[in-house]
Amino acid sequence: MGLDRDDETDAAADARRGGGLTTGEVARRLGVAPTTVRSWDRRYGLGPAAHTGGRHRRWTADDLARLERMCALTATGLPPAEAARLALGEAAPDTPPRRTAPRPPPPERSRAGTGMRLGDVRQECKGIARSALRLDAAALDKLLEDAIEEHGLVAAWTEVIMPTLQAVGRKWESAGERYVEVEHFLSWHVSGALRRHAPPVVADRPGATTVLACVPAENHTLPLEVLAAALAERGLPVRMFGGALPVESLVAAVRRTGPAAVGLWAQSRTTASRPLAQHVSAIEWGVRGARRKPVVLTLGPGWAGQTSPGLPHPPGLSEAVAVVESVVHR
Repeated sequence: MGLDRDDETDAAADARRGGGLTTGEVARRLGVAPTTVRSWDRRYGLGPAAHTGGRHRRWTADDLARLERMCALTATGLPPAEAARLALGEAAPDTPPRRTAPRPPPPERSRAGTGMRLGDVRQECKGIARSALRLDAAALDKLLEDAIEEHGLVAAWTEVIMPTLQAVGRKWESAGERYVEVEHFLSWHVSGALRRHAPPVVADRPGATTVLACVPAENHTLPLEVLAAALAERGLPVRMFGGALPVESLVAAVRRTGPAAVGLWAQSRTTASRPLAQHVSAIEWGVRGARRKPVVLTLGPGWAGQTSPGLPHPPGLSEAVAVVESVVHR
């Protein structure tokens, strides 16, 4: 369901095939609230160019292109009135230019109207990225909720949320400190969406619990949060300890919990520690004569090149869930 950068957007294609998009559909595509679309129509004349019968207005591909341009301009900090003037001044995609002078190239369709390269991803990524850049909390929460409800937790994370987070991270790296607030804002709202959709905590079962923690000096907890929610969806008990858990605390948690599996997240190679993972995997628990050891999963890109036999390194969320399920159900 990826987007082809050489073709028109899915939204434009939908508008051309049918009788146009509703205001709600347009808002979801753009990552804004429907009231924002109506406000742009009322204040700046950015409404549908043609009127159809009935009470509901329909937006064509050309109408959508103007709104996408409006989003791109406002995301750069341009005042809405000026952005609307520029968006309305551009010739529609299907209309020949009135002057012979060459027109500047249109924004790349693979961008989220914000200068962020998203590549071949689901359409929802564009709306989420736009909402994050505008710091629009209500629209962002709605889009995240819709993505999780429509695709399920694992697919929403893998195909929608994670690509958007990666795009925001790349933008931050290439723009100095300009977009740090956007990354923090998006991460906070993703964390909230995960918590709202996670089922109730599952009671411990001897030998079936999974302990999840970031290694010392590591604070990227979102991947562990989605893994905890995905395991809870499958009725597996999880104990989440979050970011930068000290070594002695990690060892104490494993001994007190007696887990079947331990997931250790490391975002960078500077925080990953193979000796730590091996030490945790050697911890024994249980009664004398029936001692058990946990299976330690090395999670995250920081473990690349540092894994060893007996320490599974699943490459993604679905693979990590599968490993934990196989360990618990042995």
